[in-house]
Amino acid sequence: MGGITLSNPRRGVAQSVSVGYWTGAAYVRRGYMYDALRLTVGYAFDELGFHRIEAACLPHNAPSRRLLKKIGFQEEGLAREYLCINGRWQDHISHALLNTDPRPAPELP
Repeated sequence: MGGITLSNPRRGVAQSVSVGYWTGAAYVRRGYMYDALRLTVGYAFDELGFHRIEAACLPHNAPSRRLLKKIGFQEEGLAREYLCINGRWQDHISHALLNTDPRPAPELP
């Protein structure tokens, strides 16, 4: 269906981690990644004790940018040639969520 990673944990004075995710084509726009990312954010803050979660996405990836905003991430700026994707260095929009920022309430079953 997809995957989520928490990577590059920085403890000490930073208490921050990066999140990355992907969704298989057959499962996009069904809410699965929203649910998974919301739960991962809660786990990173509530169980692992991080203060900040960072995410980056391609500027033209509107669905990913909407997802991050829906979860509560704030856009922080352009990271020039941030990652090499398909053999080409590409700019990304950086986002972050703090453990003090509002988060979506858990949904009832």
